Amino acid sequence: MKSVNIAAGLFFIGVLLTSCHNNSKNSENQLSKNGNEVVVSPQKVTFTIDGMTCPEGCAKTIQNKLSELKGVTSATVDFDKKLAIVSFDADKISKDSLVQSVENTGDGQTYKVSNILVK
Repeated sequence: MKSVNIAAGLFFIGVLLTSCHNNSKNSENQLSKNGNEVVVSPQKVTFTIDGMTCPEGCAKTIQNKLSELKGVTSATVDFDKKLAIVSFDADKISKDSLVQSVENTGDGQTYKVSNILVK
């Protein structure tokens, strides 16, 4: 009887562990309208931003603006290195739109993007 209780307990724990298993593959992929899985391959772009004068007012503002764009999965702006690193879904937004967003921040003339590298 004791071994039956242990076996039942182990079975229950096994069921819980497998049902709570998080499939990270699904978090990066999406389902198409017909239910088939569509693999999304995010692209990463890095570029230099000239014209930033402070880490909070400039770099943080640009980082927040990039992060809010539809299709951007992450954005980091390093004030000291004058560098932006942006991961995005190329099916939803282009690198040119990212550059335009940065260069249009503020008065539209302060920030200039250069050294664009898509990985």
